[in-house]
Amino acid sequence: MRTQSGKAYAKINLTLDITGRRADGYHKIQTIMHTISLCDIVTVKPSRRSGILLRCNLPYVPCDQRNIAYQAALLFFEALGRRGAVSVDLRKRIPVGAGMAGGSADAAAVLRLLNQAYGRPFSLEKLKELGLRLGADVPFCLEGGCKLAQGIGEILSPAPLLPDCALAVVKPRFSISTKKLYEKIDQSPIQGKPDTPAMLQAMAQGELPQIGALLANVMEAAALPERPQIEEIRQALLASGALGARMTGSGSAVYGIFTQENQARTALKKLDFPGAQTWVARPVH
Repeated sequence: MRTQSGKAYAKINLTLDITGRRADGYHKIQTIMHTISLCDIVTVKPSRRSGILLRCNLPYVPCDQRNIAYQAALLFFEALGRRGAVSVDLRKRIPVGAGMAGGSADAAAVLRLLNQAYGRPFSLEKLKELGLRLGADVPFCLEGGCKLAQGIGEILSPAPLLPDCALAVVKPRFSISTKKLYEKIDQSPIQGKPDTPAMLQAMAQGELPQIGALLANVMEAAALPERPQIEEIRQALLASGALGARMTGSGSAVYGIFTQENQARTALKKLDFPGAQTWVARPVH
């Protein structure tokens, strides 16, 4: 194999609705997801010893089978029918526990880069099939762009790309358990359901103010009673001129849409949330 390196892009959810629950307990969703420029850098290279050696720049990120990127390498070699000898290096910038698919993006990058390193033995469809065994967001992270995702997130349809804009991303110091948030949603009526057809139409027309107004995430309302700071961050971004702002995924990151990068940077400078991490990003087209 040859050394390969590439970007693992984060995602945001422009809309997120829960439409039901399967017999196996998985929730059915309908969501519009978009890759953004905030990314990790993933490198795979030959190793002198058999097996998988994973390194990460963040000391609190596990580097064994608890890491989905490690699992992705194992799964790739299992499908290839051989024992690998590979080193995987993760340079993480996507916040952990933020609802931005950082782990899924890393896993997708490992599958894609190993496939390149070994002469592309697998098609994209096969990689997506492998990725789904790791997590529902991995197939989307393999495709990227903008997609309408349904089922548990694995049924992907093309969706219009966001117009050029700037995204102010805020990750508060806390994370949110996806499992516990789903449990809360199961116990109470779903609030704030999105108008996904209207959002798709606004995106097709490139109407950024309308897109901002239609941002919606049913998981946000469930998170707010225990994490009111999410709403405080959202309101702060709106007060600084964001066309719209929402929590992404199961949180805890919140993003705001701005027409210009300098507006997004100014908004982030005004924030007063100790311990929060911030970034300015753009949609990946």
